[in-house]
Amino acid sequence: MRDRVTEAVPALVAAAVAAPSMHNAQPWRFVHHADTGVLSLYGDPDRALPVGDPEHRGMHLGCGGALFNLRVAAAQQGWNAVTDAFPDRRDPWRLVDVTLEEPGTLPFDRVLADLFPAVDARHTNRSPFSDEQIPPEIFDELCAAALLEGARLAVPSDWHADDLVDLVHDAELHEAASDLMRAEIIAWTRTGRAGEGPEAEGVPSYAFGPRQHDVKVPVRDFGLPQDTQRRATATFEERPQLAVLGTETDDPADWLRAGQAMERILLVATRDGLATSMMSQPLEWPELRSMARDPASRMGFVHMVFRLGYGPPAAPTPRRPVADVLTVV
Repeated sequence: MRDRVTEAVPALVAAAVAAPSMHNAQPWRFVHHADTGVLSLYGDPDRALPVGDPEHRGMHLGCGGALFNLRVAAAQQGWNAVTDAFPDRRDPWRLVDVTLEEPGTLPFDRVLADLFPAVDARHTNRSPFSDEQIPPEIFDELCAAALLEGARLAVPSDWHADDLVDLVHDAELHEAASDLMRAEIIAWTRTGRAGEGPEAEGVPSYAFGPRQHDVKVPVRDFGLPQDTQRRATATFEERPQLAVLGTETDDPADWLRAGQAMERILLVATRDGLATSMMSQPLEWPELRSMARDPASRMGFVHMVFRLGYGPPAAPTPRRPVADVLTVV
């Protein structure tokens, strides 16, 4: 049994690290305890974003996404992944212990297993989407996916969607005025210039997407002003189709839960043929994050805003090798 678990772990971690993370910082590491078979997921403080994510909420979201992918990969291999969140109060970075169990009276989750092809197919898409409307039944599926992970997904009304777009633009003004924020983003941007970080992390220039001809869609522009002449300009969709993910309360357990819901939503959307991107800009500023919530909603705290639609394929962004993120003890 333990030998089978040991053999399975690298493939599970390879699926886990396909999850999205803020600026593709990949803020996770895994420890496999060979004696017990437990696989522990840790947040990596060396990959924290102290300006954009001072409370580590974004880190927990990314790690939650990695955990969900791991659960999907385990189910695809016929395992049940039993999770124990925050198992060591002395170590807040030890987020989850995962134990793989062979199906017994409780069969493995076929619904999770069926999402496995979407793990590698999901990529953040910063290109223009068409104006084709997403059918209501697909939005219903996405809302159900969030509920399965203990979170809530809401499709904003027209006025709320307009407010969210305005909040993103307000966040861009905050960002432009903050030398520290701009420096942090540049540190995780890869344009091929000398002295930049490793190619296996961060946001590469090919993933920036085109510049907007008429800036009205809330897509983060990672490009520097001096690069604008080298990037194509495109017209984006007239009205972006948005969805808002949140929870009733706002603590690390909620963030981890929201991260799993985030990835489940993204994988279901990918399976259903949707292009996806995420907008965290207004959520990185406390004074703006509270305004992202619909005051009439039961959603207490917003964790992510999704842009969904139909668009061209997006290229994958790089990931660190499994050997760099997995330790066996």
